[in-house]
Amino acid sequence: MRILIANDDGYLAPGIAALVQACRGLGHIDVIAPEQNASGTSNALTLNRPLSTFEARGEGIAGFRVVNGTPSDCVHVALTGLLGERPDLVLSGINNGANMGDDTIYSGTVAAAMEGFLFGVPAIAFSLVDKGWEHLDAAAAAARAIVEQVLAAGPPGLGGGAGPAGAEPWLLNVNIPNRADAATLPRLVTRLGRRHASAPVQRQLNPRGEEIYWIGPAGDAREAGEGTDFHAAANGCISITPLQVDLTHHAAINDWRRRLAGSGGDGVAAASKAAA
Repeated sequence: MRILIANDDGYLAPGIAALVQACRGLGHIDVIAPEQNASGTSNALTLNRPLSTFEARGEGIAGFRVVNGTPSDCVHVALTGLLGERPDLVLSGINNGANMGDDTIYSGTVAAAMEGFLFGVPAIAFSLVDKGWEHLDAAAAAARAIVEQVLAAGPPGLGGGAGPAGAEPWLLNVNIPNRADAATLPRLVTRLGRRHASAPVQRQLNPRGEEIYWIGPAGDAREAGEGTDFHAAANGCISITPLQVDLTHHAAINDWRRRLAGSGGDGVAAASKAAA
């Protein structure tokens, strides 16, 4: 078993050190993380400059390789040239704060795991529900237990290209409550909830009198009923949400074909019929 671990809080963050320590003994571990905190960078890849790497050494980070880029950069570089062998599993986190509902669109933690998934490697993103690293050790133990449970169950895609013939990769988003008993909490398979729109931007003046803007805080949970990740976390459970990359609104395809066929000319109509 070869495991690649990344994050978005940066290589000095306590969360990634805890996850690496918790996964000791599961197999060979490679750690490749951003040089700086890259929270909220989503799936961004750095295309306007070259990337550099260095090996970090210090208490809890021995052997970490660092990339001066985004979380997606880290996994992309690892899978396309930096690692000598393809990993069987990509893990991301443990993030300092939740990645639930709409958060997953912006999350660098989820993006790092998703980059592995896009390359055909099974992946799991781990996040704490609350910021501050409280009970991080318990969350790391929970993450270890979830990895062991997933591996023991042998889900489709284990090992990506190196696993069973014809297997498909998978992507899980896990949110763990900040509790001392996190490792023993119920684990619920959930769907993503939804948030209200974020708060308005915060306007300020910089020292030169120019107006600047801070992005406002995320909105409160709007769709947080039973079965959602928000509901699971609020009720003291670990939320495990299977994710996919396909953003197509499949249920609306035929409606849009009908709406555009009459106004888009013969080309649109022909394309719609061909696609059907």
